Formats: sequence, structure tokens, C-alpha cells
Amino acid sequence: MAHDESQGVEKAQQPSSGLAVAIDDPVQNPGLPPHRERITDQDPKAAKRAERTIYTLFYVSVAASIWAVAAYMLFPIEDMEFTSIRHNNMFIGLGIAFALLAIGVGAIHWSKTLMSDKEHVEERHPTRGTVETRDGAVEVFEKANEESGFGRRKMIRNSLFAALVASILPGVTLFRGLAPHDGQSPVALLKQTMWTDGEHLTRDPDGTRIRASDVTLGSAFHVIPETLAGLSHSDGYLEEKAKAMVLMVRMRPEQLTEREERKDWSYDGIVAYSKVCTHVGCPVALYEQHTHHLLCPCHQSQFDVSDEAKVVFGPASRPLPQLPITVDDEGYLIAKSDFTEPVGPSFWELH
Repeated sequence: MAHDESQGVEKAQQPSSGLAVAIDDPVQNPGLPPHRERITDQDPKAAKRAERTIYTLFYVSVAASIWAVAAYMLFPIEDMEFTSIRHNNMFIGLGIAFALLAIGVGAIHWSKTLMSDKEHVEERHPTRGTVETRDGAVEVFEKANEESGFGRRKMIRNSLFAALVASILPGVTLFRGLAPHDGQSPVALLKQTMWTDGEHLTRDPDGTRIRASDVTLGSAFHVIPETLAGLSHSDGYLEEKAKAMVLMVRMRPEQLTEREERKDWSYDGIVAYSKVCTHVGCPVALYEQHTHHLLCPCHQSQFDVSDEAKVVFGPASRPLPQLPITVDDEGYLIAKSDFTEPVGPSFWELH
């Protein structure tokens, strides 16, 4: 009987699931594999070739940046010809792409062939702003400088600096396209549009005249000057439209909040405002009938049409310019004058 009990105890001690029992000895850290030296570590000539390759790539980047600037001048986008615009975009884009690509390839080649590639283990430790920590950081930078050769490889260092500085030039050059090309200031260019006294308000883009009776409560009309509809693209249609485009809406006259000097700028609840957002110039074309708000889809600026298009939300810093309107003898809507202030973004200090 005792023999049977001992057998039962032995069976109870055996694992019932068939899983292996835990091993007492932990897995040993195999360590890092043996370091393999690169060809540039073994052969000084190979290292010299790698160095020449690197600074050549950096100087290629400089040349590509200069080419991008030259392409901007050789293929002026201001000509507004399809071929010139296509060449401008293509050659400037290629110059910038090769400039950045050469910097990237050169930096990677530098790190893989000449910078130190010794493996090391860095123990984690709490970061403390002690004197010892700061001294250690300085030591790390000094060691990195020594291992990368940044301080002693002057050709690589100088060519990298030249490539980085040159890579900025194409972007700076492109800003020239934002400036006026005939010597006029932006304020003078945008203060005058095609709206004049007696100019008919017409539908965009077909140029159909609009009767006041056709504008129902809550409706919104995209409007251009009648003279604009007769222009061709070669005569500056797009440039003039970008300044003169208007959004016209109608609400009950008692819903309008108007200053005394502007009470005759609207007609029977019909108001017209520039569609050019005063933030960065996007077209403000989304009208919310219940709130009387105009929304700019680019950066979500909102303007209250019932209160002289004042800014109620978003980054725009001034109201939309209002176009004074009335009707002619036949009931068609006409402008009483041009805008009384420049249209467009307020970052040009137009207010």
C-alpha cells in the first residue's frame, strides 16, 4: 500500500502538460560579432577616393542649386506661355531635386565609408543636469568630431557648407515671383480693379447681366464685371478676374448692420463683397445661409456678411472689401464705383 502511495506522489510531481521545465541557467549574452574593417579603413587610397567622391557630390549640389536659380531667369514664368511655364517648373524642379539628392547621397556615403563604424553599447542611465553630465556631453561632441573627421577633413566640411547654403538660393529666388514686375507697389496694383461707376454685375463665367429681382433671399451669386467677360486669356483675363471677383448675397434689409456712410452701398438687402480672402488670397466662396457667414476653404477664416463682412473666426485680420452697388433704369445691378480699399491679403499691409 505504501508502495502505491509513493508512485502516486511521483506522478503528481511530473508535469501534466508535457511542457519543459524551467532552466536554471539564464541565456548568456552572445556579445557583439567581431568587427570587420572596411576597405577605407585598410587602404588610405580608398579613403582618399571616398573623400573625393563625397566633396564632389556636395559641389554637384552647389551646381544644381545655381542651375535652379538660372532656370528661373532663363524660363520666366511671367510670359504666361504654356511652354515657358512648363520649362520653368521642370528645370527649377530638377535643379532643386538634384541639389538635395546630392547632399543626401554625399552625407550617407560619408557616414558609411569614412566615419567611425565601431560598434559600442551605451548603458541607459537617468538624465541629470549636473556638471558631470554637461562635461560628458562636451566630450561626446568632441569624440564625434574626431570619429567623423568633420574638423580635419576640410574639403568635405567646406563643400557641405557650400551645398547647404546654395540649396537655399532657389527657394529664395522663387519669392521674386511674388513681387510686382512693373515697379508698382502691391497696394497700387490691387487698389484698382475693373469695377467702375455703372459697370454691370454679371454671372461668372458667362457674363449674363443680373436683375435685382433675380436675386432671391438667401441666394448667392458669383459675380464678375461685364467688361471682364469680353477679355481673352492673352489680354489678362485671369489677372483681372483674380482682383475683381465678387460674391453677392441677399438678405432682409433689417438683418444688415451698416455704418451710416455705407447705407447706400447695398440695394434692398443685396450686398457684394470681394471674394479674395484677406488672409493669403484664397477665393472665399462658401456661403452659409442661416448664419450669413462666408467661409474661406483654405484656412477656415469666416466673415459675417450681415455685419460688413467682419472677421468672426480664423487668421484673416481685416474684413472683406465691399463693392458699392445699385440698379440702373432697367433694374440691372451695377457698381457705383471700384472698391474703396485694396483687395487681397493683409500681409501686404493693404489696410
